[in-house]
Amino acid sequence: MRNYVLDSYAVLAYFQDEPGAEEVEKLLSEATSGETALFLSAVNLGEMAYITQRKAGTEKRDLLLAAIEALPIQVVSADRTLALQAAEFKAGYPIAFADCFALALARTVGATVVTGDPEFKKVEASVSISWLPTD
Repeated sequence: MRNYVLDSYAVLAYFQDEPGAEEVEKLLSEATSGETALFLSAVNLGEMAYITQRKAGTEKRDLLLAAIEALPIQVVSADRTLALQAAEFKAGYPIAFADCFALALARTVGATVVTGDPEFKKVEASVSISWLPTD
């Protein structure tokens, strides 16, 4: 079974039907059939919640969270080990701390990060990345 970590970029692309949505939909289908396992850091979940709330309000945020809950994605809490692994990424690379949690989770579960966020180009040598189209 292949493991993938979805970052906030990938999940939001899916829900907003942006470039990359089809690729994420394919992964969701594979996860439903047991071919792949999908993971999401709780920190990235929080990131999506605040982004959605700022742009569209609390009702849309709650709808997003309910929709994610219904998908075959395992949301992983940020425990001490994951937080310290994320801190290692942050210390070594100039990237957003929330992105570091996706990277740390990928390393922990032996997964490929799914994203279109160009910030992840800085860590391509350290973690496997599956790039979504951006246009």
